[in-house]
Amino acid sequence: MPDGSSSNLRTGGQILVDCLRLHGVDTVFCVPGESYLATLDAFHDVHDKIELVVCRQEGGVTNMADAWGKMTGKPGIAFVTRGPGATNASVGIHTAHQDSTPLILFVGQIGRDMAEREAFQEVDYRRMFGEMTKWVAQIDNPARIPEMVSRAFHVATSGRPGPVVLALPEDMQTERADAENGQTYHTAQANPGAADIDRFRDMLSGAKNPLVLAGGGGWTQDACDDLAAFTEANHLPVAVAFRRQDLMDNRHRNFAGVIGLGINPKLKDRLDATDLLIVLGSQLGEIVSGGYTYFTFPKPKQTMIHICAGVDELGKVYQADLGINSGMAEFCAAARAMAPVDAPWEREAETAHSDYIAFSTPPAMPGDVNYSEIVGWLSDNLPEDAVITNGAGNYTVWVHRFFRYKHYGTQLAPQSGAMGYGVPSGVAAGVCHRDRVVVSFSGDGCFQMNGQEIGTAVQHGAKTIFIVVNNGMYGTIRMHQETHYPKRKSGTDLVNPDFAALARAYGAHGETVTKTADFEVAFERCRAFDGPALIELVIEPDAVLPTNTLSGIQKAALEG
Repeated sequence: MPDGSSSNLRTGGQILVDCLRLHGVDTVFCVPGESYLATLDAFHDVHDKIELVVCRQEGGVTNMADAWGKMTGKPGIAFVTRGPGATNASVGIHTAHQDSTPLILFVGQIGRDMAEREAFQEVDYRRMFGEMTKWVAQIDNPARIPEMVSRAFHVATSGRPGPVVLALPEDMQTERADAENGQTYHTAQANPGAADIDRFRDMLSGAKNPLVLAGGGGWTQDACDDLAAFTEANHLPVAVAFRRQDLMDNRHRNFAGVIGLGINPKLKDRLDATDLLIVLGSQLGEIVSGGYTYFTFPKPKQTMIHICAGVDELGKVYQADLGINSGMAEFCAAARAMAPVDAPWEREAETAHSDYIAFSTPPAMPGDVNYSEIVGWLSDNLPEDAVITNGAGNYTVWVHRFFRYKHYGTQLAPQSGAMGYGVPSGVAAGVCHRDRVVVSFSGDGCFQMNGQEIGTAVQHGAKTIFIVVNNGMYGTIRMHQETHYPKRKSGTDLVNPDFAALARAYGAHGETVTKTADFEVAFERCRAFDGPALIELVIEPDAVLPTNTLSGIQKAALEG
């Protein structure tokens, strides 16, 4: 043990916080716990440099950290306590894994001398988080904190981004060590080789009806700009993966729509007819492949080029004709610099965009509140850099279909389909972008999974506008019930609070809208309020989809 004269002699908690500062962390999301008191104490010394966002439940913590990672491209940082805290936090880790989001979760752990005894709240985090992370480890020696924290940042951001979990034994955090902090992390990404680009161009030149599918994680504004320029120069229609709509301005003449749940039938026809599918960044999972039905196994009938930052993704599900291991920014820059090809499909991008515009025009719907029109109004009237967040459920179909995203970094939504994401992601966006409008959508069921995080928004000054779409039920599940078991409702009704009154109880502004015409005025009152606000939209339960009703689904199921 070094003597006390060393300038680097610090507790494990102090070393950890100093390392976070070194790696550029200025915001941390947490629920406090006695298992990391020494680290909490170290945060006290840097309260003017790192904002400690105090959340109400650990699922909110990791959802906020995931949202932060999506918005910034830097790992969202989360702290939770052992056992129950970590299990609550697992929902955001699962989302970060499936969404390719950089995130680092620090979990306070039992003391090292108590391990393997089923101590109070003891969990083996390597086993618990192993399947849904890029790396899980426990720091048993405070002198190794700089090494392992640096590794965590590198692993979370390099290749296909994703979550990392580090366990922090309680006694390790109070132990003193002499440790050098090292240097700031640098993200490493593969670059496409010249031969890759040559073959890519040759295959594109030989196509008659190509289509680009962009998705996945690891994007930047520069990458999106390069994607737009490359596809413009080559007249390529561009579809995006489910909940990756902000990768291209939806008003762009080459934008073709979303491949995922609720796909435009004309875009599905285009996908079926393409002779060259360029998959850029997206994992070819269940949602983007239509339950693994859009492409034949193991080799799709379409010629396929798959570009992905994670080499393990290439050939994971489908056998592409050309696989390129590359980061998104690296590939898109190379594609933009490539000489354009002759494009006999020149008019196809324009046609595809026209199909998208027609599909994304709000229709009428039953009831006094036309949710389609409201989303359309927001799309037309919000600032172009407004951030839109949502969780999961049928209510999101309207948001994805009728809101036209204009800039990268304006859509926060879980590809994993996790309910409860809307409110915490809205809080994180409000903290991250205090100068921008943030609108967070939740269904009534989705909201109540993490609605208490409105208190976090009040506490930390996030001026997020929360919209609760209230139809009095778990609408998505009820829709599936009526599809498969018509007239056998079970477990899907909800008794809800007065959501506007609940918001006011937290210190936010609250509005209830029962008619479409009242929404605009209510929304402007929310914008004028100096703090978070909530609008409850009372929706007719029968209006379960933009173009279908619950009664219509039930009738069709009964008729067979």
